[in-house]
Amino acid sequence: MALKHRKTFHSIEHTGKDNRKFVISGPLTTEMIEQAEFDDGLKAFRKPEQQKKALIDVSKLEENRIIAAMDGNKIVGYAVYLYPDEMERWSQYQLENLIELGAIEVSLKYRGHSLAKQILKVSMMDDAVEDYIIITTEYYWHWDLRGTGLSIWEYRDIMEKVMKSGGLIWYATDDPEITSHPANCLMARVGSRVSTDSVHEFDRVRFQNRYMI
Repeated sequence: MALKHRKTFHSIEHTGKDNRKFVISGPLTTEMIEQAEFDDGLKAFRKPEQQKKALIDVSKLEENRIIAAMDGNKIVGYAVYLYPDEMERWSQYQLENLIELGAIEVSLKYRGHSLAKQILKVSMMDDAVEDYIIITTEYYWHWDLRGTGLSIWEYRDIMEKVMKSGGLIWYATDDPEITSHPANCLMARVGSRVSTDSVHEFDRVRFQNRYMI
């Protein structure tokens, strides 16, 4: 039986620094994204208008989950969950209950309000996440070291703390892209209803060199 991708919308109010008010909510529908403004500081992956279009496209995928931080009607931060890219080893996973935190971004001018942590908090409020193994692959070359002024290891420490706020923890792997630099890492959250067989399959994907199994 195919996995039913259940989604239950959740929304919280969050007070950032200087008493700034935000709403963190999701999973968002296609219509919600289309009707929202998109902050011009969201450009880590592509130009803002192109990134909004990409989010709209992703929102039409059955397995997608998009959680956003809103300043009024403006998206100022977001996280995207979807199946891993077909070119990645994680797509070799044979079941349907592994999804990837494919992107998390907060506009540069809205950083310092703990929005990333709040986005992850709302992401995990939906009971349906207990059916999934959620992974994120962190590569230092994707990090905004220039914009933050942080060193690789300072950024890694902050990133790891943010991910842990959503229940994702470090997992070992022999994936060559991750092992190519010690700052890179795999983090994951295994839902409480994930079967032992699924966990074993995940372990087989994490380690594909037989001598490491």
